[in-house]
Amino acid sequence: MPADNHESKKHVDDPSLDPYEIEFLPIFQDGRGSREPFVNQYGIVIGDHQYESPDSPLSQWSEDTDPAIMAGDEWVHPFKDIGFLTAENRDIFEKGLPPKEGLFAHPDKNAAYGLDDPSRSPDST
Repeated sequence: MPADNHESKKHVDDPSLDPYEIEFLPIFQDGRGSREPFVNQYGIVIGDHQYESPDSPLSQWSEDTDPAIMAGDEWVHPFKDIGFLTAENRDIFEKGLPPKEGLFAHPDKNAAYGLDDPSRSPDST
């Protein structure tokens, strides 16, 4: 078996890693923060994988909840997040491959064009 295949297999199956952690390349490890769980500004523990915390806005969601309350870095652990396990993120953070361009972009269209034009509002029809 070539050394490259053995090395990548070793990283994927490393038992010392948390279940939601990947083997970040050294360039993505510096400055990320602690590997330990932390408490965010809302008093929610992040990085312990208890996503059903009774104090989390996710557990108390209603139509009155502003989704922005769950935006920001304080809701994502720097090393332990289920999102890191996607093939795209593993390619970026474990292999150093750049993200594929154009997946969510409209290269010849500006989707925000005219957004600030009051005559285009739904109430003006």
